[in-house]
Amino acid sequence: MSTILVIGGYGGFGERLSRRLAAAGHRLLIGGRSAEKAARLASRLDGARPLVLDRREDLGPLIRRERPDLVIDAAGPFQGNDYHVPRACLRAGVPYLDLADARRFVCGIGTLDGEARAAGVAIVCGASTAPALTGAIARRLADGLEEVRQVDIALSAANRTSGGDSVIAAILSYAGRPVRLWRGGRWTPVPGCQEMRREDFLFADGSGLEGRLVGIADLPDCELLPASLPGRPALSFRAGTELGFQMRALWALTWPVRWGWVRSLAGARPWIMPLYRLTGRLGGKRSAMSVTLTGRRGGAHVERRWTIVAEQGEGLEVPTLTAELFAGELLAGRLPAGAYPSTRLLSLDSFEPLLARLPVRTEIRERTPPPPLYARAMGAAFDTLPPAVRRMHDLRGDFGARGEGKVSRGRGLARAIGAAMGFPSEGIWPLHVRFSERDGVERWTRDFGGQLFSSELSQAGTGVTERFGPLRFDFALLAGPHGLDMRLRRWSAFRIPMPRFLAPRIVAREREDEQGRFRLDVAVALPLVGDVVAYSGWLVPEPDRPGSEGTEEHA
Repeated sequence: MSTILVIGGYGGFGERLSRRLAAAGHRLLIGGRSAEKAARLASRLDGARPLVLDRREDLGPLIRRERPDLVIDAAGPFQGNDYHVPRACLRAGVPYLDLADARRFVCGIGTLDGEARAAGVAIVCGASTAPALTGAIARRLADGLEEVRQVDIALSAANRTSGGDSVIAAILSYAGRPVRLWRGGRWTPVPGCQEMRREDFLFADGSGLEGRLVGIADLPDCELLPASLPGRPALSFRAGTELGFQMRALWALTWPVRWGWVRSLAGARPWIMPLYRLTGRLGGKRSAMSVTLTGRRGGAHVERRWTIVAEQGEGLEVPTLTAELFAGELLAGRLPAGAYPSTRLLSLDSFEPLLARLPVRTEIRERTPPPPLYARAMGAAFDTLPPAVRRMHDLRGDFGARGEGKVSRGRGLARAIGAAMGFPSEGIWPLHVRFSERDGVERWTRDFGGQLFSSELSQAGTGVTERFGPLRFDFALLAGPHGLDMRLRRWSAFRIPMPRFLAPRIVAREREDEQGRFRLDVAVALPLVGDVVAYSGWLVPEPDRPGSEGTEEHA
């Protein structure tokens, strides 16, 4: 059998992996800074021996002396790490594997590709739940779809079986800091651990987990998955623990980072960790993850969802399954020389037999979602709209469009009101609109040259309600081959109906121009105040874009 050096082999994930590899008959070198911990675990595993090392130092001499058949780095955290460990492996001619989920570390591993190919060594990065398993799930869900619009990944960990210090360190490294997400056809910064929402992890029979809070996580999938699926979909990865108060506390701590008062929460780790450990006995052992994909098949919208619930604290075993699979592939010589992320290398079929041995439940469900908002509200009249207008409202998941917009603003009090509402400054601007949809509610984010304002739209009978903060405006939708006109029916403030004579005068029209582009014209005026804002412009759908430099998958 092979000899495998497991760096961090007695840690949270490392010990589980070491036990798996020993049970498969491999000889192990349990490596780490603690001689006592390494020796304690090695004494319990057949064919294992301890090895004192510090991965922050040059491991080249040690690797050349011990000559393992494979090196696995399970130490973590990988945020802020460089590549001196995989470099030491390729220079010694030894395959390398890690359990990294740090986005920059995983996505940048291709910088070693040339060296690894020349040395004839395979360097595989990210053999963990994300991006290896999540990538395999997303590809399975996308099978047979012409276009994928959106991928939402959510992970909720059991509090009693958390990943330990390295996991918390990873979270604190990006909490409140900008996380680059592909949305609306372009890269968009979103604060880490914000945009929190409640997620249900339910099966078809109604069992599972409900109401777990999750927030934005910065993981390799955010960069690797959009370019690997048809249509270059928007992607969000949210994660959290089962305890709502922990998530709310983390959310509150992100604001000083977001406001720029502190650079990051990484420096607060020494006092956050003791507080976190105080809650270690709270909660249970049930973890869950879901991957939800929205796309199109044969012109129809489709939603597919993969769900897993681990009932007895086995959620921490899942990353080790991934590493076990890759270890087998590397030792058998089935992976080519080079340095690459793990996301496209294994299929979901490879994982399913191993998952079946754990006390976990998985399920894939497909459903046909209801028609998009405007199609639901307008009925048959929606089909009479010009093609460019229908395209902008044929919305499931996430969609982006770009073009040019012209803005004019009122004067005096009208200008002040427009500024308070967040309307853009006067001028001609590059225009981008992100259309996103969740549970039948659409959010339109308009970007006039970096000046953003948003509104939410929902169905109101045969019309729609558009919400700007506490203000809601109900519109009738008048459609025909000419395009779409929106006519104000009523309005409210803080859900209190307001009199019509105080209502703003809103003119909103959508057309298709001679070049086949979507064109919009909107004007808003107030009684006794006059014109507040008017904007017009054209839009075309955002094209798919190639992957970012340095993140292309190994060919």
